[in-house]
Order: sequence, then C-alpha cells, then structure tokens
Amino acid sequence: MLTNRPAAKALARSFARVGVVIGLSATTLASADAAGVRGFSCVGGFGNFNCVARWAFPGDPYIRPVPEPLGEAEKAQAATRERRWLIHCHPVIARDAYGVARYRYAAPGCEYGIGSE
Repeated sequence: MLTNRPAAKALARSFARVGVVIGLSATTLASADAAGVRGFSCVGGFGNFNCVARWAFPGDPYIRPVPEPLGEAEKAQAATRERRWLIHCHPVIARDAYGVARYRYAAPGCEYGIGSE
C-alpha cells in the first residue's frame, strides 16, 4: 500500500494554519477597545493565506485638531522672539545670478530657524 505523505503533511499544516487564524480572530474580536476601531481579515486558499489586523481611531484620518488660540502672554512672548530674531538675523530679499529672489541673512544659521536665543 502506498501513501502520499507530503499531501498528508500539507493537509495537517493547512489545518494548523486555519486553527491559528481562528485563534487570532477570536483574540482580536474579544479584545475590543472603546477608543479605537479594529479590523481583521484574511485572504488565501488551501495552500497559502495572509491575514492582517489594523487598529485606528474612529473618524476621518485627514482631520487634524487645531491648537487653541494663544493667550495674551504667549502672543507677547512670540512678538518679542520675532523682534529679537529680526534684529539678529536681518533678513533681506536679494536676487541671485539667475534672477531668483532669495533671502539673505546677516548671521549664520538664521536660514535654519536658529535665532538669537
């Protein structure tokens, strides 16, 4: 009597994979989080398959929260920093050899936002 051992091994591996997928699905679905949305899906057939799990916050991912407006103290501090930066860096628009308008600064590092602080 001849037996096809590779086919039996492949069938055992397939059942093991299906068991893992079912276990992962149960774990993912059981651990629901009220602050987020979870998704789990698998694709494939008898010999191979792929599963993916995804977690995200509910709502539109392209909407960003807007920071609160600055108070009077923060506005005054920002104006003071800007005045000090202008005095230190003294930005001037000058045209280069190709006629492109570019900023020139009196101090090194000002083009990278490094100021007088």
